[in-house]
Amino acid sequence: MLTPINGATGVYRVLGDPVEQLRAPESFNLIFATPGINAVLVPGHLPAAAVRDFVRAGFSAGNIKGMFLTIPQKSVVMDMRGESSVLARLAGELLDGEGLVHSLSGFNIACTGKRVLILGAGGGAVAIAASLVSPASQASRDAAAEIALYYPTPGRAEVLAVRLAAAGPASVYAVPGNDPAGFDVVINASPLGLRLSDAMPCDVSRMSPQAALVGVLMKNQPTPVVRAARARGCRRIRALK
Repeated sequence: MLTPINGATGVYRVLGDPVEQLRAPESFNLIFATPGINAVLVPGHLPAAAVRDFVRAGFSAGNIKGMFLTIPQKSVVMDMRGESSVLARLAGELLDGEGLVHSLSGFNIACTGKRVLILGAGGGAVAIAASLVSPASQASRDAAAEIALYYPTPGRAEVLAVRLAAAGPASVYAVPGNDPAGFDVVINASPLGLRLSDAMPCDVSRMSPQAALVGVLMKNQPTPVVRAARARGCRRIRALK
C-alpha cells in the first residue's frame, strides 16, 4: 500500500517523452512505501524543448527533492549540472548499469578479469559499459579485462569505445560483428527480442557453455536468445531495467 500523500511529501519527478513505458514509478513508490518514506515519484510527459524551463522552475519548489530524466531529455540539461560523478559524465548516472552489475554479483557472475561483449549502444548499453569500466564503480570489485562493443550502425560503437576507454583500466574497443565466441559474459542491451519476430542478437551456438548470457529486456521473457542460451547450457539471467 502506498504512503498517503500530504503537505510534507517529498516529490520526485521522472521526465520523458513518452513516459508510458517507464517502470521507475511503480518500483520507486514501492521502495518508498515499504519502510514508510513520505515520498512519491511522479512521471511527467514533457517534450525536450520544455525540459530546461521545467527543471529550472521545478527545483524552485522546496518539496521537489529530485528529478530523473530519460534520453533524450538527459542530454538537454547536462550543462545545467553543478557537479557530477564519473558515471554521470559518462552515462548520465543511469540506474541500468549499476543495477545490472549488482545483479551479476547476485548470480555469482564475475566480470573481474573477464572478456565482456555488450550488444547495443543505446542508453542502457552505455550505462552498463560505464559501470563496468568506471573507477567510481569499482570500490567493491575489479574491472573486466576487456569490454567489446557492437552496434550495427557504423561508427557509433567506435565513438562510445573512445569515450569509455579513458575512464578506467579495462580495455574498451568496438568490434565489427556480434560473434560471441571467446567472451565470458555476453550482454544483450539491444532491443532485439522485444518482438518475437526479431533476429537473434547473436549466435548462441558460438558461445562457450561456461559463458554467461544476460538480457535486459522487460518484455517477452524468456526471449528467444535466452531460450537458446538455456538450451545450450549457458549461464543466463534476465536483468530488468
